[in-house]
Amino acid sequence: MNDADVEAAVAAAFRDEWGRIVATLIARTGDWDLAEECAADAFAAALETWPRDGVPDRPGAWLTTTARRRALDRLRRAKAGAVKLRLLAATADEPAALGTEPPDGPDDDRLRLLYTCCHPALAKEAQVALALRTLTGLTTAEIARAFLVPEATMAKRLVRAKRKIRVAGIPYRVPPPDQLPARTGAVLGVVYLLFNEGYGATSGDGLMRPELTREALRLAGLVAELLPDEPEALGLLALLRLHDARAATRVGADGALVPLEEQDRGRWDRAEIDAAVDLLRRALDRERPGPYQLQALIAACHAVAARPEDTDWPRIVRLYDQLLEYTPTPVVRLNRAVAVAMADGPAAGLAQVDAVAPELAGYPLLPATRADLLRRAGRADDAATQYRAALAVAANAGERRYLARRLAELDDR
Repeated sequence: MNDADVEAAVAAAFRDEWGRIVATLIARTGDWDLAEECAADAFAAALETWPRDGVPDRPGAWLTTTARRRALDRLRRAKAGAVKLRLLAATADEPAALGTEPPDGPDDDRLRLLYTCCHPALAKEAQVALALRTLTGLTTAEIARAFLVPEATMAKRLVRAKRKIRVAGIPYRVPPPDQLPARTGAVLGVVYLLFNEGYGATSGDGLMRPELTREALRLAGLVAELLPDEPEALGLLALLRLHDARAATRVGADGALVPLEEQDRGRWDRAEIDAAVDLLRRALDRERPGPYQLQALIAACHAVAARPEDTDWPRIVRLYDQLLEYTPTPVVRLNRAVAVAMADGPAAGLAQVDAVAPELAGYPLLPATRADLLRRAGRADDAATQYRAALAVAANAGERRYLARRLAELDDR
């Protein structure tokens, strides 16, 4: 096996296994830094060993066992507490160590990790950032870009969060029912951002990271099971399933982004859409609206439209107006501007974009949005300038291919 094949296998294993390995080690040792470092050591060992011995039949089992052994060695060298050593040594032959996925449920290590990250003693931004870091292996730079903050700021935030967990002795567990409400918002926020990163990767060669969307859907399902009467948990699960139903049509044969209006709606997963709409109805029946339910309603407007021109854009604008009451952020206002453009014409949308632009300096989707509306308005030269600006900041190859195609179309005219 050549080096390129091994690197691809290690990269695939990282995407699929990182969160599981880190969660398992944290559960056994309670040491977040040790868990991440030993998981990283395991992947480094794979790069050294697999070219010689071949990729194992169960990469996750090999990586989990290697990471656990590294942790055991480090604890022994450091003369760590006997309890940690016994816990780690006693689990050497557990099913998780052998790569067998334990049954999903409230005892899932990753669900416990998610709730631990979202302890109310931590600042909300730290909760979400720490969960993304430990569950997905996203780099500090990637998380910083998602939050629109400098990398150094995010690094300090992560260090402080881990220290707080250690010093405060925050337990690694799904909390009892009476404590769930205090963490629900943060937990749902993490799952939402996890899915977003999978659906439109911040950077990289692929537009999407399916392993992240799968994990987000899995966790959203577990949270909805844990909180069956929480409408926002149901709303989030509906939202994610509505988006996932059209995931197969979002990427073209060349790897470029396919915008919503150009997707082949005949390939959308109608059974998934119907199931998501049923979930959304269950949520709305509880008459406690929230931002995830509203976003799911917006997604449903797209999902039920047989053709792009059948989309009820005026209703989508009204739903964005309601969403702004819950999340009055510049990104939501930018999305509303697009809906206004589709309902009332590109000039109206551009006026809305210009109004919110000062608050979105450095946001990579701003020039892309402006470029698209300028193209629709027939202002080709201005659109080309904005497409070039968008290309200069886009870090995802799939988005770059789409932007380059649009720019080439304008140049051909």
